[in-house]
Amino acid sequence: MKRHAAFLAAMLVLPNFVFGQQISFTDGWKEQRFSMFSSNEFTLGGNTLGVKSDGTVSLLWRALPEVAWNSRAAQWNWAVDVSVPATDLTKKGGDDRNLSLYFLFLPEAAARKAQDQGIRALLDNPDVRVLIYVWGGAHAKGQVLPNPYLGPRGRTVVQQGTGTGSASERVDLARDHQRAFGEAPASLVGLAVSSDSDDTSSAVVARISGLQVN
Repeated sequence: MKRHAAFLAAMLVLPNFVFGQQISFTDGWKEQRFSMFSSNEFTLGGNTLGVKSDGTVSLLWRALPEVAWNSRAAQWNWAVDVSVPATDLTKKGGDDRNLSLYFLFLPEAAARKAQDQGIRALLDNPDVRVLIYVWGGAHAKGQVLPNPYLGPRGRTVVQQGTGTGSASERVDLARDHQRAFGEAPASLVGLAVSSDSDDTSSAVVARISGLQVN
């Protein structure tokens, strides 16, 4: 009991101690289209986000509150019922995938200046670093790939290969950021989810649930 009380007391005085923050799929999410005529179907449902893509591509994103900026790990569940074929995720215009989960990092000073910006401006920010965990592609699980759209600002991490199924994930954002960019992560300022089926004229039916950062 004394050890337990001491542990709790220690947590209370640690300024960087962050309890896991559940990310709700309700308010705060905004869709970003890349074409006037192409849009996925996102269904917001509290703990679960449903995603349908039918020869389309778009992205759903949200900014994170400052209390979450020090998060260095994440976990989530995801499932794919209908899958695109295997693709080369390094090829622009040929990189369809079932699901992508984006984690956007900015230095604190830049993060404060960018608090009212949209996702396009954030992705174009020269200081941003983006880890993109993907279900899809014809690559080995765990492989870190260059991103054909973000250049040095983004890296793709193959979390699951192409195909249907379900999985639970726990990722060390700090470790993966170091591996991808050769440096420790800055502030975690935003999240995004996308599905991409336009290049192969195929379809995706998928969902993400239980998303948490800590």
